[in-house]
Amino acid sequence: MGYMISLCRGIIEKRRLILELAVADFKKRLAGSYFGVVWMFVQPVVTVLIYFLIFGPYGFKSAPPVPAPYVIWLVPGIVPWFFFSEGINAETGCLQEYSYLVKKVVFSVEFLPIIKLLSCAMVHGCFLLIMGGLYLCYQWWPILTWIQVLYYSFAAFMLALALGYLTSAVQVFFKDMTQIVGIMLQFGMWLVPIMYDEGLFTDRAAWIGILFKLNPFYYIVVGYRDSMLTGDWFWERPTLTLYFWAVTTLLLLAGLKVFKRLRPHFSDVL
Repeated sequence: MGYMISLCRGIIEKRRLILELAVADFKKRLAGSYFGVVWMFVQPVVTVLIYFLIFGPYGFKSAPPVPAPYVIWLVPGIVPWFFFSEGINAETGCLQEYSYLVKKVVFSVEFLPIIKLLSCAMVHGCFLLIMGGLYLCYQWWPILTWIQVLYYSFAAFMLALALGYLTSAVQVFFKDMTQIVGIMLQFGMWLVPIMYDEGLFTDRAAWIGILFKLNPFYYIVVGYRDSMLTGDWFWERPTLTLYFWAVTTLLLLAGLKVFKRLRPHFSDVL
């Protein structure tokens, strides 16, 4: 816990440097590309289009659990997943990518996962605007709870950060961690009811619903849909909220402990 408090103090003191490095990381991803920022949106948009064609009115004709077009129900579930998965992937290799900073004694390497996530958050912010524009195109007018997606974005940020400290530290010594994380994210996407209604399974076996809720990312997907579709606030799910933050806090403490334990050896391996 003391390590986490020290980290929070360091973030506050170095907030300007962290933000500058995050912006620089964002710009670096665009360097040397003819279409620049467009490439950051092509794959997610194509992914949404594929799922819309497969599960929407032209494919399996999946019916959302709320009276809304399928794409309106799909997008709030998949947009936070794009942020989460991109963030985990970016964090996992961040120590290797910024090895020249890791070897500097004066630089706090604990900032690197945060810098990577902030860079991904800039793209996520654009997706939130696109999501809002899509809703307006469907004449789905804004409601007060739309502002709540910022809270759930922060929740996704913290969950990704907690896992990122663990994966980034291990990746320095075990290079295959990058591939393992990629596979786990592909598999994990189907463990959350993003493209399908969880009622397809819970109507047959109620215990499956408990398994869904044990996944902390379930809280974020449900929260985005609550915010954009039903108008429910996060305090209307008190048990799920407490469970999410308890699990995320434990994961963060565990991730920081591993990171702190392995940190003295980073420069030797890199």
